Amino acid sequence: MTRAVGVPRVPPAPAASSDEARQRMRANGSRDTAPELALRRELHRRGFRYRVDQAPLRSLRCRADLVFRRVQLCVFVDGCFWHGCPDHMSWPKANGEWWRAKISATIARDRRNDYLLDAAGGTVFRGGEHEPAWLAADRVAAALESSAEQLRSEPKCQRQLTRRLAGDVAMPIEL
Repeated sequence: MTRAVGVPRVPPAPAASSDEARQRMRANGSRDTAPELALRRELHRRGFRYRVDQAPLRSLRCRADLVFRRVQLCVFVDGCFWHGCPDHMSWPKANGEWWRAKISATIARDRRNDYLLDAAGGTVFRGGEHEPAWLAADRVAAALESSAEQLRSEPKCQRQLTRRLAGDVAMPIEL
């Protein structure tokens, strides 16, 4: 397996500080988290339809929580701890040096993925677990409307050319 360019290497994980800590970390899932489910329910209630847990680009090793294929909008609901939220995250005391390296690498990977998705013609929306679902849904709806307006104003031949130039886009828009 190749390592992503521009993302720092994380040393092997140390042993958990306790059995309780090990169980708590193992219980964390990568999808269907409570904040993600709340946002999905709110968007669905408003009539929006989307894909769940999809890779927005074949060449990119990440999965967006929600993907709106038609307008190439990728939604990520970031956990405050795992993604280093500056307002809500607190650094662990046990194995602190390893956690700093791990979370710093996650932040670097997020920024790289945002850049690559943007370069491929996609729009990235990142919301935090601390954000109320109704507020995140308002922001997603605004991003969707903005993206839809851009699609309506751009000639179809230009959209196809942009997609071809962007390269490996797994979510093509066919209108």
